[in-house]
Amino acid sequence: MAEKVIPVVDLSQFAEGSKEQRTEFVRQLGEAFHDIGFVGVKNHGIPKQLIDDFYKYSKEFFALSKEAKTKYEIPGLAGQRGYTSFGKEQAKGAKVADLKEFFQIGQEVSEGHPLKAEYPDNVNVGEAPEFTQLGKDLYKAFEKAGGQLLKAIAIHLDLGEGYFDERITDGLSILRAIHYPPITEEPKSAVRAEQHEDINLITLLVGASAGGLQLLNMEDKWLPITPEEDEIVINVGDMLQRLTNNYLKSTTHRVVNPPKEEWHKPRLSIPFFLHPKADMDLTCLDSCVTEEQPLQFEPITAGGYLDERLREIGLKK
Repeated sequence: MAEKVIPVVDLSQFAEGSKEQRTEFVRQLGEAFHDIGFVGVKNHGIPKQLIDDFYKYSKEFFALSKEAKTKYEIPGLAGQRGYTSFGKEQAKGAKVADLKEFFQIGQEVSEGHPLKAEYPDNVNVGEAPEFTQLGKDLYKAFEKAGGQLLKAIAIHLDLGEGYFDERITDGLSILRAIHYPPITEEPKSAVRAEQHEDINLITLLVGASAGGLQLLNMEDKWLPITPEEDEIVINVGDMLQRLTNNYLKSTTHRVVNPPKEEWHKPRLSIPFFLHPKADMDLTCLDSCVTEEQPLQFEPITAGGYLDERLREIGLKK
């Protein structure tokens, strides 16, 4: 069996384990995020049936005609809710757009909530009503698992277990269903999604319907990430890297095109980008600024940083 590129941790050890198991989990997760920026997670508590059902209805949505799908593309939302058509998004600094289309589901808060005006409504798909509802259910399950992982990271950083709780409750997280259609002609770029780092705190990704995900290691080599059946893959985003003054690594990754004989196969991928509320202060933690590692970043809020990055990748004009 091929050696695993990323370590695998068992979230049930943290969620339900003994004091010793929790301590060991925190150590493993902290080391993985510091050394590689990626980790596989098993026993994450996200129901397999929910993932399978959401995949099924995502396929149904992307199989709709172009006209049907573009009804759900909402101008002015910078792709934060609903559909974004093929070729709209490109990686920061890339010359050509990624070979993908996607649909996004975001945070929902109740009427009268102080952030209600800032959170647009989610977009319901008339042709596949189950699609949006299952997406909302999956969003909540991802939010819960992500919250547990951030508790462990907060302990690792000596911030106290609850450091992120208030900052991520009702945060700007996004569930994205990404469809990479079959490749019908020689692409301008050799990759379905050009190399990039994620913007948010952490990303949780359930196994894609086809391979292609690769990370760039410290020796500048691209290595394939192939999660086992029931694992999710977690990676550090730029906000967490920024908060920790580069102590936790936001690792460059990409999705490469399959070999030519597999061009006819589409690829479906479901990442959850865990974001805090917009007012979270991303000023580097004092404990992460040392003589060996001087301050790398100017202070900024999560909302200010997100806005800057959405412009760089072409979603916000």
